Amino acid sequence: MSKTLKTFDDEIAAYIRSNEQNGELRQAPSWGKPLANDDGFDATPEDLRMGYKMLKSAGYVPPEVEMMNKLSAMRVQLSILNPCCSEAEELRQEIRELQLKVTLQLESLRA
Repeated sequence: MSKTLKTFDDEIAAYIRSNEQNGELRQAPSWGKPLANDDGFDATPEDLRMGYKMLKSAGYVPPEVEMMNKLSAMRVQLSILNPCCSEAEELRQEIRELQLKVTLQLESLRA
């Protein structure tokens, strides 16, 4: 009797069948429901999807997201400052400049 080598897909299918038979899959909160597709994949331009997916899987974010996170932190910092001080005005200017960069970057991705 010759043994046939199982492919990786065969191994995955066997694992899923095993878990389905012992009821483990039915315990999942998403059992029987459509999968949520809210990770922005469909909204991402097709030519960027794979690269962004790889970055996300590796724990990195696109530069636009980093800039938006920085903007958010700067706005929190601005809310703490006295609105009349020169430091607040400098921070407001930095926020405007960064917001412009983000807007231009997002527009270039849409084009």
